[in-house]
Amino acid sequence: MGNLFNAAEVMDMGIEKEKKRRDFYGLAAEKFDNKDMKELFTKLRDWEDEHIKKFTEIKHGIKELEATSSYPGELENYINSLVDDALYKQVSADEFSKNVKTLLSAIQYGLGFEKDAILFFREMLPYMGKANKDAVEKLIDEEKQHIVYLTELKRKMNL
Repeated sequence: MGNLFNAAEVMDMGIEKEKKRRDFYGLAAEKFDNKDMKELFTKLRDWEDEHIKKFTEIKHGIKELEATSSYPGELENYINSLVDDALYKQVSADEFSKNVKTLLSAIQYGLGFEKDAILFFREMLPYMGKANKDAVEKLIDEEKQHIVYLTELKRKMNL
């Protein structure tokens, strides 16, 4: 027996995660004086803002799909476990200032956010039509590039 999977609602959850990443990078750009860090975090913030726009467009093209589950609520439970993550509860300004005190910790949080984005949107791919799937795969590639940028900055700064 299949459970109705509301892909648009899950895309909304993904968009909220993109907003949290954008806000995190904005806070990081403001917090650190290092020019390279400020520049990278500003770029990442702006890229996440572009992703929000792209995922919003994709959401409008998603049709409701029925997904088969092994037991009632299986898919919903899995998607909720992907969405309900402590990482995203630490993005508020207060939590950010408590948890992110060094350049290394900012980079590590950023890497965690990018990996999470890739996982979340990869899990969405089976529920999307070809056009949306291609667009999301392109955005996943951009998230991978964010990991490369963060890792390169970490290496450059000997962190």
